[in-house]
Amino acid sequence: MVAAKTWSWDLQGQRGQQRDVRVELVRALSVVHLLFGNSPPSFCGLIVVVFLAPDLQPPHPAYVPMAQKLEGSLLKTYKQDDNPNKMFLAYKVCMTSEGRPWVSSVVRKTRKQIAQDPSLNYEYTPVMGMKSFIQASLNLLFGKNSQVIVENRAGGVQTVGDSGAFQLGAQFLKTWCQNSQIVYIVSAQKEPHGLIFQDMGFTVYEHTFWDSAHLCLEPNMLLDVVEHAPHGCVFVIGSIGNCQLTPHQWTQLMTLMKSKEIFPFFDIPYQGLSTGDLEEDARFLHYFVSQGFEFFCSQSLSKNFGIYDEGVGTLVVVALNNQLLLRVLSQLMTFARALWLNPPTTGARIITSVLCNPAMQGEWRQSLEGVVENVMMTKEKVKEKLRLLGTPGSWDHITEQKGSHSYLGLNSQQVEYLISEKHIYIPKNGRINFTCINSYNIDYITSSINEAVCFTKDSEK
Repeated sequence: MVAAKTWSWDLQGQRGQQRDVRVELVRALSVVHLLFGNSPPSFCGLIVVVFLAPDLQPPHPAYVPMAQKLEGSLLKTYKQDDNPNKMFLAYKVCMTSEGRPWVSSVVRKTRKQIAQDPSLNYEYTPVMGMKSFIQASLNLLFGKNSQVIVENRAGGVQTVGDSGAFQLGAQFLKTWCQNSQIVYIVSAQKEPHGLIFQDMGFTVYEHTFWDSAHLCLEPNMLLDVVEHAPHGCVFVIGSIGNCQLTPHQWTQLMTLMKSKEIFPFFDIPYQGLSTGDLEEDARFLHYFVSQGFEFFCSQSLSKNFGIYDEGVGTLVVVALNNQLLLRVLSQLMTFARALWLNPPTTGARIITSVLCNPAMQGEWRQSLEGVVENVMMTKEKVKEKLRLLGTPGSWDHITEQKGSHSYLGLNSQQVEYLISEKHIYIPKNGRINFTCINSYNIDYITSSINEAVCFTKDSEK
């Protein structure tokens, strides 16, 4: 009998030497046995026993669609505009009333203390990152005495930038979950995460909670997407806390996800800046933990501390038990070594110092509450000014949304009018950063919105 052969493939997808499939299979299964023993893994479809030899994997698809820029030209057009009244309302960061990026006061003090500490060791950090930072991040997300922390089945890897966790998690899923190459990105807005999965060869579908017809975040949209999703796919979910699901809807959602063995990958980019309550903003995770879900979670800690130029976060892993957790973290460490080797420490040190000091953490929490209160006040003022101007339509949806970034509820024609005629730059979907609105520009912005709405109403006649 002629031995079965397969071609090996290098990282660029070029064909290399022939290999014996049966020999490689035996070798791969031997490694699996060393890793898992006689008990097969049960990571809910996440850990799928596949060939560990990378040269046995088929090449990536020959064509991956080019990543589309998300509002890529908006900021560029704004900068080129020489109109003195121009405004940009789509900044990612929280802004102060003076129009500068917000930074928590406790962060400034902590940064000075760290810079003057002669005892610090500036050696490379471990590939997994700072242990103290990871533990502090997990405690912030779940609570120090939570079930998942006490049972030691939650862990994490320190990541780089806002997208590092998705890059790392996607690489893991690409390698270990080859039967589930379909990813759904479901959030309150179009997210950049889909580009990461797309570039790795996943089939990506994107959906938003926002219902532009009824001007609200519609939880039934999420349930509908889950109901029609294929078995064993990956769901990247952001802003789910803003959907305000009822207890019945939560039960329905988890029953559907469990029956279809859908793997959740959550996104928490600014814990505490949605409601002002750190615990409330992450409460939905407790539902999934209590129902026995295993999941990934991208936890970004740049925006809620105000250290945007030192992007730092964690890829959080929740497993069924500590043994499975250690296996997953071991594989993630291999991928992290290839992606960035050693994560930077300055941002992690600042965050760890704040979270591990009760007085400093209390001051930080107060600063978050202050930001959220200012956002709520700004939204109320915008709604009231539009009411006094007699702007057509209801504007209750502005104050009903949580967080600094919310939808104005404008259509594409109205958005275009604001940009071209009033030099107010906002994304096509009308989702703006309300911290960009202050006492200096609120009158101009609201009168411009009123003008845009009235102009489009007149043009429809």
